[in-house]
Amino acid sequence: MSGTASIATKLAAARTRLILDQPFLGSLVMHLPLTAATNCKTTATDARAFYYNADYIAGLTLEQTQFVLAHEAMHCALSHFARRNHRDRRRWDVACDYAVNMILDAENMRGPANALTDAQYRGMTAEEIYPLLHQDSEEQPMDEHRFDGEGQGGQGETGESDGASSDTSQSSGSEAPSPSLPADTQTLEEEWKSCLAKAAQSARQAGKLSQSLLRCIDELIAPQLSWRALLAQYLIQAARDDYSFQRPSRRESAAVMPRLYSQGLNLVVAVDTSGSIQNDELREFLSEIDAIKGQVRAEIDLLACDDRLAANTPRHFSSWEPMQLPNGLDGHGGTDFRPVFDWVEKNHANPDALLYFTDAEGAFPRSAPAYPVIWLVKGRAPVPFGTRIQLN
Repeated sequence: MSGTASIATKLAAARTRLILDQPFLGSLVMHLPLTAATNCKTTATDARAFYYNADYIAGLTLEQTQFVLAHEAMHCALSHFARRNHRDRRRWDVACDYAVNMILDAENMRGPANALTDAQYRGMTAEEIYPLLHQDSEEQPMDEHRFDGEGQGGQGETGESDGASSDTSQSSGSEAPSPSLPADTQTLEEEWKSCLAKAAQSARQAGKLSQSLLRCIDELIAPQLSWRALLAQYLIQAARDDYSFQRPSRRESAAVMPRLYSQGLNLVVAVDTSGSIQNDELREFLSEIDAIKGQVRAEIDLLACDDRLAANTPRHFSSWEPMQLPNGLDGHGGTDFRPVFDWVEKNHANPDALLYFTDAEGAFPRSAPAYPVIWLVKGRAPVPFGTRIQLN
């Protein structure tokens, strides 16, 4: 058997094993045609095919081959090719690798030696991992992410299809891979979401979909809003127009008719200055609050707190005043949320909502207050009460 035929057989066997043992992952892998690539050091994907270096595949065990196949398919299913936006490419690629590899690790799949894994990133998305990575880190993804057009080129430039795609499909009875996925990124993302939903449904019917994958899939399929959209939605809903039956002034008609009135909001906004939140992050957060408060006509009391309230807060801002951070916000290192809640109670502020920007790692009040609390959390820490909005 020639070396090329041996590699094709190995890849076909790995895909068949995935379909039998991990039908969800196996179904996703079947949507990536296998293409030998002379300009690929390990493996790669452009969300249209699985590219591989034959010598690299030859050095892997069958289990590791299953891992790299599933790895590339998960990059596509998670739409990593459409989510980088302004982020640094290498750092984003590393974050994506951690996100995928920790999902596969939870499925007891073991990758090659150069596969990036770290338990602290378990259950986190690439967007959540990215800011935790050092900018000057020497970490490298184990594969190539050809999502920006580099290194692509189809069979002539990149390599030749080895025929394993169609052979494996026929031998396993599974759905044949898509001959050509759309070139448009948005259409490609929709195509992969459809593949994800179909693969999940098939695996669930077969009773072979783990709880960890199920949580991951539900989060991907369910519509998700950014924290900015969620916060704006909450505040606009709280300040929505309503009808009043109050008696009009004597200069108007004596009849009591329902009239439309608009009521602004009284908000308390607290920012965590303990040291875990950077000043540029605080300014970005306040700029978002600034943009929203004009729409809902909000009066805001701004407090800064680490383990105590900052000396130069609270500061009051009307709906038309731009919000600014007070000068000299040097945190002491500790985090205690109770001084903010104590201030609200002592001053009888009775806000329509308290917004707290924090990493949620500190001392909380023993019980929830009577007013709504919205925690905008950087990191993974839970909160004991209120509405938690994840910051990415």
